[in-house]
Amino acid sequence: MKADWNQKEFGFETRAIHAGQKPDPTTGAIMTPIYLSSTFVQESPGVHKGYEYSRTSNPTRKAYEDCLANLESGKFGFAFTSGCAASTTALHLLKAGDHVIASDDMYGGSFRLMDKVIRHNGIEFSFVDLTSVEAFKSAIRPNTKMVWIETPTNPTMKLVDIKRTAQAARAKNILSLVDNTFMSPYFQRPLELGADIVLHSTTKYINGHSDIVGGALIVNDQELANKLAFLSNSMGGACSAFDAFVSMRSLKTLALRMRQHDQNGRAIAEFLSKNAKVERVVYPGLPSHPQHALAKEQMHGFGGMITFYIKGGLPAARMFLESVRVFSLAESLGGVESLIEHPAIMTHASVPPENRKALGIDDGMIRLSVGVENLEDLLRDLTQALDKA
Repeated sequence: MKADWNQKEFGFETRAIHAGQKPDPTTGAIMTPIYLSSTFVQESPGVHKGYEYSRTSNPTRKAYEDCLANLESGKFGFAFTSGCAASTTALHLLKAGDHVIASDDMYGGSFRLMDKVIRHNGIEFSFVDLTSVEAFKSAIRPNTKMVWIETPTNPTMKLVDIKRTAQAARAKNILSLVDNTFMSPYFQRPLELGADIVLHSTTKYINGHSDIVGGALIVNDQELANKLAFLSNSMGGACSAFDAFVSMRSLKTLALRMRQHDQNGRAIAEFLSKNAKVERVVYPGLPSHPQHALAKEQMHGFGGMITFYIKGGLPAARMFLESVRVFSLAESLGGVESLIEHPAIMTHASVPPENRKALGIDDGMIRLSVGVENLEDLLRDLTQALDKA
């Protein structure tokens, strides 16, 4: 009898390799095949083997969705062509006149989607500092239907108390969605803390190799799952079979990669915090982080995302960014290779300047996505670049 891979019986690493997947019944192939078929033959009208059309459901995508849902302690997973496609689908759970409370600090693409696109559909948004549960409660209106949480936030690395915010939301019949991209299910599982929906840009740590773009939503509630299945099928943003296969392959090494990201991230955060050319380091794993206690409470590790402020403003930041050799100057994050970027010019350019200033996204801010390379190589690279800055 094949195991059902429940989390009480099997560890994360085991489930990442096996959950949602069975050997191919025809050949015995241990890897789920890439089912590139767009349609599936029916024995009689409406009588089929569970699949009709690949936009609706695909065997490769289903295996990947089931595995990812299992790792997030969820029951239902939905894979999309991008994180933005997943976000767009989630926001279509709402209707004109509804109100969303969202993190004031978030991925620039999420802000752009809400402020420049979905807002025109008649949905209202308030961008609030969700590090305070009381601030969230104060922002609730009679028409508030969703709270959109990023934690840690991108790029200032603020933390939101998932459990207490989700409890406050549920008391008012407000859906709570958590963007868990920065932590992955290895280090943080929002559904276990009471959230209703988990969002991922699977482009990042889930896939982890910078070779596909994808997104995902995971839920536990059957009614919510039914709505998302309808929206996914109707809006057409479903992940391709090939991208699902690649991402499912990557899940098998997620635990190994996240441990190394975390190990390198902690060491580099410590190194930067002691460097005379660095003004400030923001990393949940450092005791200097104002919410370090919360990080230890709701996270199982601190990951590889670090934000720091270099002394000397834009000239120093530009020289530093142009001088790195192992780190690559590029947008995105979560790949095995180390990336470095300037949020004010790159990932958060779509955020209005006054908003960036209020959040502390200034010309001296630099964001690191620490990869899994040799730690000494990374430290040596940062040292020589800081010396030039």
